[in-house]
Amino acid sequence: MQLEIMPRKKRLPAGRAPLLLLLCQLVRALDVPLDLVQPPTITQQSPKDYIIDPRENIVIQCEAKGKPPPSFSWTRNGTHFDIEKDPLVTMKPGSGTLMINIMSEGKAETYEGVYQCTARNERGAAISNNIVVRPSRSPLWTKEKLEPITLRNGQSLILPCRPPLGLPPPIIFWMDNSFQRLPQSERVSQGLNGDLYFSNVLPEDTREDYICYARFNHTQTIQQKQPISVKVISAKSNRERPPTFLTPEGNASHKEELRGNVLSLECIAEGLPTPIIYWIKEDGTLPINRTFYKNFKKTLQIIQVSEADSGNYQCIAKNPLGAIYHTISVTVKAAPYWIMAPQNLVLSPGEDGRLICRANGNPKPRISWLSNGVPIEIAPDDPSRNIDGDTIIFSNVQERSSAVYQCNASNEYGYLLANAFVNVLAEPPRILTSANTLYQVIADRPALLDCAFFGSPLPTVEWFKGAKGSALREDIYVLHENGTLEIPVAQKDSTGTYTCVARNKLGMAKNEVHLEIKDATRIIKQPEYAVVQRGGTVSFECKVKHDHTLIPTITWLKDNGELPNDGRFTVDKDHLVVADVWDDDGGTYTCVANTTLDNVSASAVLSVVDVPNPPFDLELTDQLDKSVQLSWTPGNDNNSPITKFIIEYEDAMHEAGLWHHQTEVSGMQTTAHLKLSPYVNYSFRVMAVNSLGRSLPSEASEQYLTKAAEPDTNPTAVEGLGSEPDNLVITWKPLNGFESNGPGLQYKVSWRQKDGDDEWTSVVVANVSKYIVSGTPTFVPYLIKVQALNDVGFAPEPAVVMGHSGEDLPMVAPGNVRVNVVNSTLAEVHWDPVPLKSIRGHLQGYRIYYWKAQSSSKRNRRHLEKKILTFQGSKTHGMLPGLEPFSHYTLNVRVVNGKGEGPASPDRVFNTPEGVPSAPSSLKIVNPTPDSLTLEWDPPSRPNGILTEYTLKYQPINSTHELGPLVDLKIPANKTRWTLKNLNFSTRYKFYFYAQTAAGSGSQITEEAVTNVDEGKMAGIPPPDVGAGKAMASRQVDIATQGWFIGLMCAVALLILILLIVCFIRRNKGGKYPVKEKEDAHADPEIQPMKEDDGTFGEYSDAEDHKPLKKGSRTPSDRTVKKEDSDDSLVDYGEGVNGQFNEDGSFIGQYSGKKEKEPAEGNESSEAPSPVNAMNSFV
Repeated sequence: MQLEIMPRKKRLPAGRAPLLLLLCQLVRALDVPLDLVQPPTITQQSPKDYIIDPRENIVIQCEAKGKPPPSFSWTRNGTHFDIEKDPLVTMKPGSGTLMINIMSEGKAETYEGVYQCTARNERGAAISNNIVVRPSRSPLWTKEKLEPITLRNGQSLILPCRPPLGLPPPIIFWMDNSFQRLPQSERVSQGLNGDLYFSNVLPEDTREDYICYARFNHTQTIQQKQPISVKVISAKSNRERPPTFLTPEGNASHKEELRGNVLSLECIAEGLPTPIIYWIKEDGTLPINRTFYKNFKKTLQIIQVSEADSGNYQCIAKNPLGAIYHTISVTVKAAPYWIMAPQNLVLSPGEDGRLICRANGNPKPRISWLSNGVPIEIAPDDPSRNIDGDTIIFSNVQERSSAVYQCNASNEYGYLLANAFVNVLAEPPRILTSANTLYQVIADRPALLDCAFFGSPLPTVEWFKGAKGSALREDIYVLHENGTLEIPVAQKDSTGTYTCVARNKLGMAKNEVHLEIKDATRIIKQPEYAVVQRGGTVSFECKVKHDHTLIPTITWLKDNGELPNDGRFTVDKDHLVVADVWDDDGGTYTCVANTTLDNVSASAVLSVVDVPNPPFDLELTDQLDKSVQLSWTPGNDNNSPITKFIIEYEDAMHEAGLWHHQTEVSGMQTTAHLKLSPYVNYSFRVMAVNSLGRSLPSEASEQYLTKAAEPDTNPTAVEGLGSEPDNLVITWKPLNGFESNGPGLQYKVSWRQKDGDDEWTSVVVANVSKYIVSGTPTFVPYLIKVQALNDVGFAPEPAVVMGHSGEDLPMVAPGNVRVNVVNSTLAEVHWDPVPLKSIRGHLQGYRIYYWKAQSSSKRNRRHLEKKILTFQGSKTHGMLPGLEPFSHYTLNVRVVNGKGEGPASPDRVFNTPEGVPSAPSSLKIVNPTPDSLTLEWDPPSRPNGILTEYTLKYQPINSTHELGPLVDLKIPANKTRWTLKNLNFSTRYKFYFYAQTAAGSGSQITEEAVTNVDEGKMAGIPPPDVGAGKAMASRQVDIATQGWFIGLMCAVALLILILLIVCFIRRNKGGKYPVKEKEDAHADPEIQPMKEDDGTFGEYSDAEDHKPLKKGSRTPSDRTVKKEDSDDSLVDYGEGVNGQFNEDGSFIGQYSGKKEKEPAEGNESSEAPSPVNAMNSFV
């Protein structure tokens, strides 16, 4: 039997790899219980290469465990180290740790050497690594005299550092006298050896304090080299050159590195312009996730380097003048590393086992074995042991076979040492996991139930669920070698009690554990990405759903750290609110929900945006007469990219304080070439623009005054117009001060007649905008030009424009005016044009004056306001719309120029024909009776001719708003009142009414009215006979013939009958037998009891038509009901009619009884309403 403290290999899905690692860690943690005899095991020791601080006491660690507790001894440099003979050396009680007191006396160098610890008990001896103890060193720089370095601009330079050798090696950096790090770039950088390399020098590299510093971290000291002085002399011409390597030298070099270390390759080149470095691997690619570039790509680093990284690496230095190459051959060696380290064996007497020790390296390491710290070749012989290279095979072990074996794997780059014991024991099973342990697991996750055990021989372990369960099978569960039961996907039904049982030939042990499955914690509402402008407020929401037995805690993080301690951050149950957001508030906000079993998180990014900060550092360069280069440094874009820059200028000479738009450039540019005008004192400012708006303006640049020059342009908007018939007014838009280009701005005004042979007449005027030429002929074309000039010279030759001298009123009226009447509201007018010379100006058009002189119908002359229509240009005809029909019009025509109107043409008279009239002014219905209606109206306000007659059309409307037959009636034109007779009773009618002339029918007017109901005569009303269509029945007939009304009346009659029966029973109550009790016991379910509060009955349902009667309906006051017939009319309910029909045709009022009349006092009557009245509420 053997017990290897290591699990067997199991095939697990990829998703369970982390779980396997966890189980391996658990298994490795298992050990022989300390109450059992066992060989020593080293538990803690100092590192192999142990560098100590010489200013502190030396502590060399060596801790071990075993049963019985081990004793400790040390060797130093291969011989026994007797600590009792050195008063400065003591051993920590209960351990092998050495403490050397050098603080009081002694030196650290005295104890420099190789130490090894041995822990021993009756079962064997374990040894530690060889611990090389060395004190750290931080030596000073050797004193040297450094000569100042002088060189020309553009040359290359190497400043050597050469730090003193320290232990461990120092960290190198360059600073100045003020302890400020020297800036580095693609041009200037520090090499791996600490030297400072300049690909080419510039004048700004001149300084006297280039200082190399060496920092020794172990002793926390910094050593300083003497300052180096560098002076760069400016050269008139810097000759460009292709790259050459400063380091490494030549075309090829070799580099060797150990497996697992960081491979650093370096190439630094000089040249002008500064070369750029590129890296490639020949016959391969650089590993993506392990490759990094440092020092402006001059250093290539590959982390966790392995043998596969061996090969040729090439660096390329390139500038515009050429490229050079250097190949570095890399060989990766390896110190020994474990493939399989030996593991402790616990065997029972008579069992077999083996220790395996396998390691690899480059070169291949040599494997050697030791037993209890002694080379196995000279160790006491053990018949159960057989050595086969990297394996020791044990057969039929006995108690004396217990020992500690050491495996040593070594090559020229290092060694590995591992202790593994063989412990021969005979022990019944014991379970090390606490009894009744409660495991709580989140649903749908793996559950691991521990059953740590020990026994020799190795026990077998089984698991059971519940009190009477069978052994759990491996097709559902995973049973690990260390006794752990794994439920790959725990569900709610996995809850329960589980029992593990460990057995070997010496006995049995068992243990119960309990499993509870909880719901997973989930974030059901996650925070969302937010963009907020500076100063705004943002809210993140985080809603969590969790198992009711678990209490989650919600924590908010910013950039994976705590929230700032600021009152602007408010956290409540589900929200994080940030008010008055600052730039620093931007970042990733994470909501973390923690329970004792799980945690979930969700993150959202807050981007704080704002308008950009203003640009700064404005600089003017390349200053020429008419251009300048403006450069600037952009301000912070505040997380919203800058889309453009706006450049403005101020002219301090002509318009101080007023800024003008100069140009706009892309947000990617930081320079602009600006075109300038002469004689302007420029200042510039820049504004940045992003999606939120524009920044504040930058500070103004320095002022730049351009030289004066002749004007570039001439005045614009030059015109020549006369204000009087004998002058020519020349006007123009003057140049502004910015356009003047110099002092003494004036204008040269020139003119001559277009059609004559005259020479140009010119005059120079001051900086004005108008010049008047007098004594010109009327409306003559002139050629005009205006030229700008200043003290420097004239502007370019101006363009010639044409103008005219002043206009005068036209002299001739249009002739042959003709009118063609198109219809009653439209006429067309024609005329002959006037001669152009008679216009004496610019033809504006023709103007028609027209007016209505008299009414044809009334023949009384009445002068009306004149109307005017103007027709632009040279048109010789036009339309006159909007005329009144049947009217007398007069018109004349005049020609119009820029000065005014000419004389009017002779008046022309025309008449418009008749038209259709407008609608009658009003229509009223008066004096309605049961069978007649009287109509009154006013004639049309605009008859537009002679009225010939009126047309009246009307039709009835029934209760469902359907229209009946249409009746057409002609009425003489001299009538304003008309009575319609023999109409239907209580019927609504719709009327259509319009007037007519000889031209046709006019617009109609409509109205509606209802005939009255004549009380007392309703029974004898004859049917109406108006019109040829079918007469419409009265509303009473319509209601009475409806099926619902007949059913309702039957229900009323039945209800009254029941009421009489109930009254009769109540009057006879109190006889010889208890009637009421019998009624209560055998009540008719169809008869509802009377309410005692008001004497009314509940609803009654008829078995046939199921029509409910309202609770407010009552019987007459004398509680009698007259038998009713099923007639089709309501007339039979009384002798006369007291009500009327209202406007919508509904019936209002009530019927009286047949025999005698009762006063109709509406709701104020003391009498109860009749059944018919009760029914009125349904109509």
